[in-house]
Amino acid sequence: MLFHHGRPQTFCDGLPRRDFLRLGLGGLTLSTLLRQEARAAIPRRKKSVIYIILDGGPSHIDMYDLKPDAPAEVRGPFRPIATSLTGVRICEHMPMQARIMDRLALLRGVQSVENDHFLSEVYSGLPRTAGKRPAFGSVTSRLLGNTSAMPTYVSLNRETDDRFEFEKPHYAGSGHAPFRPFGSAVEDLAPVKSLDRLSDRKRLLSAFDTIRRDLDAGRLAGIDHFQAQALDMITSPKVRDAFDIGKEPGRVLEAYGHRAGKTTHQTAKQLLYDWDARPFLMARRLVEAGVRVVTLRVGSWDHHSGAQSDIFLSLKLMLPLLDRSIYALVEDLRARGLTDDVLVVVLGEFGRTPKISPLGPGREHWADAGCALMCGGGLKMGQVIGETDARAERARVGTMSFQNIMATIYRVLGVDTREMIADFNGRPQHILTDREPIRELS
Repeated sequence: MLFHHGRPQTFCDGLPRRDFLRLGLGGLTLSTLLRQEARAAIPRRKKSVIYIILDGGPSHIDMYDLKPDAPAEVRGPFRPIATSLTGVRICEHMPMQARIMDRLALLRGVQSVENDHFLSEVYSGLPRTAGKRPAFGSVTSRLLGNTSAMPTYVSLNRETDDRFEFEKPHYAGSGHAPFRPFGSAVEDLAPVKSLDRLSDRKRLLSAFDTIRRDLDAGRLAGIDHFQAQALDMITSPKVRDAFDIGKEPGRVLEAYGHRAGKTTHQTAKQLLYDWDARPFLMARRLVEAGVRVVTLRVGSWDHHSGAQSDIFLSLKLMLPLLDRSIYALVEDLRARGLTDDVLVVVLGEFGRTPKISPLGPGREHWADAGCALMCGGGLKMGQVIGETDARAERARVGTMSFQNIMATIYRVLGVDTREMIADFNGRPQHILTDREPIRELS
């Protein structure tokens, strides 16, 4: 989508001098006209989203929605600290985010439908009861298309467990599946050293033409789309460079906190956190190169009660690592002038029970309230949206759902939420049933 600031001005050679002066006196000078024409000729950068998932259910009441005046069995041991946003406090173990809170938007009281580790709402906005829906990155790829060699949708999550199911394109079409830069997918992006090798790759891609014709039409269309983009990707230096994190100076990766905080603690089970900050930096490289949607899952946030769990020890180890990576990403985007063009979203699939179990200690799943963090994307930052009750159990007023968050993301990307995509049975399906974005962010 191209956004033009104003309409290009055209002047005839015979413009009278007094008319020209009148334009200048009215505030429109020749230099202004030239600047407007220059801006109109340059397409505005398409916006992107970096979607960071804290898989397992992060504890909202111990991170972003502390209740220091609640009873001991609710409030937990962490102290709230002041932030750069007046009157807003977050966990003491996230001091770096506290410094930039005036450039963030914090959503409190986010309600989910699911209360288990199903990421259907996280990736599509809709719960499992709505059927298998395409991930929002696949919807974006399908509805907005792609005009560059860079893939529209990149997932930095490996296909290692059942979480992969929720990032599938389903009826959006196989050609709109996320590109995963692992193993042979990355090896195929290696520079082509000879025409023979390039020819081999072309022959490999053309082999799709021989696939059995009993495949359905949608599947074949997806293959055609993938084939065309795959050839663009393997012949583009820009694509190879974007996925080569080795081009970043070591000090940059260090600023993101890579391998920081490697800690072991011997309890009933050994806790080992060897933080990998590379996905954060890779995400920045990819959106800078033009990828529209980048998703990543970081850390382990499933802290239940029981002899083998200690939620507060785990959070004490992990929160500073997450804090540093988020801070570095936000600062990196700002330094590169990308803040308004890239929306960063941080969330999990639900919150945690306000009441602490004495065994562990731990907190259980809690769908009635959670938190999400946003930065940039041209949205209104420096605010807290939503408020929970005294025990962080439920929102005081109204509801804020994953569909509302997803509608906000779609608006930033330029996806019309009124669009429908036909499912495998040919029935048109809305991409969301609640299409209202979070109005306070507009």
